[in-house]
Order: sequence, then C-alpha cells, then structure tokens
Amino acid sequence: MRLLVPAMLLALSYFGQDELAPEIKTVAPRVVKPGDTVVVTGVSLGEDRVDEVYLSDHKFDMKVKVLEQSAKMIKFRVPPLSKPGRMQLLMLMKAEKEDDAKLLELPAYLLIEEPSTEITQVQGDKSKKAAETQKDQKEQKDPEF
Repeated sequence: MRLLVPAMLLALSYFGQDELAPEIKTVAPRVVKPGDTVVVTGVSLGEDRVDEVYLSDHKFDMKVKVLEQSAKMIKFRVPPLSKPGRMQLLMLMKAEKEDDAKLLELPAYLLIEEPSTEITQVQGDKSKKAAETQKDQKEQKDPEF
C-alpha cells in the first residue's frame, strides 16, 4: 500500500502532463537580433493553453508576433524595435473566465544584440573599380613608352 500511492501520483503526473502549465525545454537561438525568429520547444504550448507571448526586461513587457504554435512548439519573431539586453520569456495563459488570466514568467531568457550595420559597395562602384583594374592590367602588359 505504501508503494501504491507514490506510484499512482507518478502515473498521474506523467499522463496528465498536457494539462499542466507550459514547460520550456529549449529556446533556439538564445542570442538574437531584432527581427530574428526564435523557436521555443516544450509541453503545453498550444493555442488552447497559451494566449500571448511576451519578452520582458522587468520594466517593459513587449508582445511578440507568434508565427507558428503547436502543443510542443512556439515560433515567434523578435520585435524589430527591440532594445538590446537580456529578456525573459512570459506567456499569458488562456483563461476560462475573464478574471482567471495569468501571466507566467518562465525560466527562459534571450539576449538581444544590437542590429549590425554592414557597409556594402554600391553596384556602380564595383563596375567602376573592375574597369580600373582591367585598365591597370592592360597597361602593365602593353606599357606605352
């Protein structure tokens, strides 16, 4: 009898796992830039459990755009105007009644880096430089004396 109760509790917790609060297993990538896509995997992440997803620095909560959602995965985009820093993942739970909505802080974090600015050559500059290089090569082969 002593072993029966713990075994039943263990079985109920295992088989009733989908009815529990969301649990995060992985967040990839962990270092992102504004506009990047993030994939969160775990359990109880479906639309019937999770209503909205937020990133928070504990001063400001930013709602993210969910691109895909299933019971085991949420894919979202980091907002384009996100400020750099460490952000925690929050989920607004689906409420059966209006007053039952709960914002769940999850032990999952992202590091948002500053967007990089790359300096690239304009197409016209490339063709001009290529023409100068060809001219220099031709002059080296046929020097004018």
